[in-house]
Amino acid sequence: MSTKQNPKNIVNDAIIKDIASAIGSLEYGTVTIKVHETKIIQIEVTEKKRFDDVWRVEGGGGI
Repeated sequence: MSTKQNPKNIVNDAIIKDIASAIGSLEYGTVTIKVHETKIIQIEVTEKKRFDDVWRVEGGGGI
């Protein structure tokens, strides 16, 4: 990882707000930031829902 600072501001406030919003909306999941030629081009959000406490075979739930 490079420690050299880029003098250009490559991340603007709108991108930071979108990333923060994506992270804030997740309980479980992944936020992926895609970069092309040193620029953020895409943010992907994958949300996971957990049902650990709902479907218990011993309690009559499940398949």
